[in-house]
Amino acid sequence: MRTPFRQPQASVTVDCVVFGSDEEGLKVLLIERGVAPFKGAWALPGGFVRENESLDEAARRELREETGATSVYLEQLYTFGEPLRDPRGRVVTVAYYALVKLSDHRVLQATTDARAAAWMPIGKLPRLAFDHRQIFDSALRRLQAKVRYQPIGFELLPRTFTLSQLQRLYETVLERTLDKRNFRKKILAMALLIETDRMERFVSHRAARLYRFDQRKYKALESKGFNFEL
Repeated sequence: MRTPFRQPQASVTVDCVVFGSDEEGLKVLLIERGVAPFKGAWALPGGFVRENESLDEAARRELREETGATSVYLEQLYTFGEPLRDPRGRVVTVAYYALVKLSDHRVLQATTDARAAAWMPIGKLPRLAFDHRQIFDSALRRLQAKVRYQPIGFELLPRTFTLSQLQRLYETVLERTLDKRNFRKKILAMALLIETDRMERFVSHRAARLYRFDQRKYKALESKGFNFEL
């Protein structure tokens, strides 16, 4: 009598690379692990997928439970499944990257198995648990590629911003200096900015005009196949 074939079981997790930006530059959200393995180490927020939830639902739940972050731009990134990536056993993780307005998420609330949560500059990251450095690097490359042809960078800005703030954000993400005149010409030609009647406040230099992103117009142009390449 043949022994029934038993399929090896693997667990599934989700991990989230959450980007935010402020006057200091681009940052990523990390949690300090409160449980083994890697207790006390910094890691990306994430955890195991429950039996009754989708991957997207799991990613949003883990963000909410471990950091208190809600209402974020979230997109699936890649699947990481090296056999020895997790000391607990065979664990496959589906990675996501998220973009948030950091000003809306400065106060973080670490819960469940996270001891602490903090925003850290992308250029000064500590050693990360598991293969989370590899996941972070992959997410940063995706962000750098996508910001060139889709205006997702606006997800990282305050609701109103100056053109200089917008250019600094793109320069930080792309890791290179952009010509001021060419950048403004291209970004204004997209006609996705609404000029407000407000100016910067409490600045030592000449106050600049504030703009906001026209989400409705972007959706309309996107549906028509408009090229947003910067």
